[in-house]
Amino acid sequence: MQAVTVRDRSAGLAGLSLTEEPYPHAAENDVIVRVHAAGFTRGELDWPATWTDRAGRDRTPSVLGHDVSGVVAELGYGTTGLSVGQRVFGLTDWARNGSLAEYVAVEARNLAPLPADIAYTVAAALPISGLTAWQGLFDHGRLAAGQTVLIHGAAGSVGSIAVQLAREAGARVIGTGRAGDRDTALGLGVDTFLDLQSDPLEDAGQVDVVFDAIGGDILERSAALVRAGGTLVTIASPPMVQPREGRAIFFVVEPDRARLADLARRLRDGRLRLIVGAVRTLAEAPSAFAPAQRTPGKTIIRIAEDE
Repeated sequence: MQAVTVRDRSAGLAGLSLTEEPYPHAAENDVIVRVHAAGFTRGELDWPATWTDRAGRDRTPSVLGHDVSGVVAELGYGTTGLSVGQRVFGLTDWARNGSLAEYVAVEARNLAPLPADIAYTVAAALPISGLTAWQGLFDHGRLAAGQTVLIHGAAGSVGSIAVQLAREAGARVIGTGRAGDRDTALGLGVDTFLDLQSDPLEDAGQVDVVFDAIGGDILERSAALVRAGGTLVTIASPPMVQPREGRAIFFVVEPDRARLADLARRLRDGRLRLIVGAVRTLAEAPSAFAPAQRTPGKTIIRIAEDE
């Protein structure tokens, strides 16, 4: 099968290539998914799990990508809850080969049924971004109705979903981003938008939750904006500064079949809108990682043409 792999950590983006790889093995409780569409995260080359397995052993060549949508092609021993031929979507394991391939082995519990009226390319934009947004806001941030949340990167793949979920939960939403993100963020439902290049971050005032997808100086300055009892949540890096009377949490998203199914229902009901950007072929996937190829929305790799 064809897959996008990396072999040399020192090569950077130049080390990505489309190669022929063995068909994956279905371990106990696995399924093999024939991949129709896949998503990736541009920082994957910096993740330790891209290069080593859970025991710290080299696992290259590694197949990139962790968002997946497709059809179950094979069941591993003891696998229940899914069936061959079923449409599915979900999140592949960080320390195993990923979804930028024609086939991928995934733990069955990490996949949810994909309704027939959701396109594979749309479904592939949901798992990482949707689960990250939900877990950051509610599992870690404990956001509740009537509270105020500051979402950094409000027009991004994670932030755009977080804005919509927070609004539906009854929170007041302040979004940040570049000037060009303003209209998108306002269209998603932010109450106030701050241009990080021209507006003082401190104009946000005191908030109950900060949800950060940017990191760096923005993350560190945000600690002072968290009111007593509030939470600073980030997916960028462990924060160096703590809120004076609140909590700071750095987390990595976890698979959740039930939440994926819930997010799919929201998508079908029109309560959630995904921003899908460029759709590329598998052959174009290595170049799609380059910063110059960034487009608004999440880039999706279409692998099978028979949607």
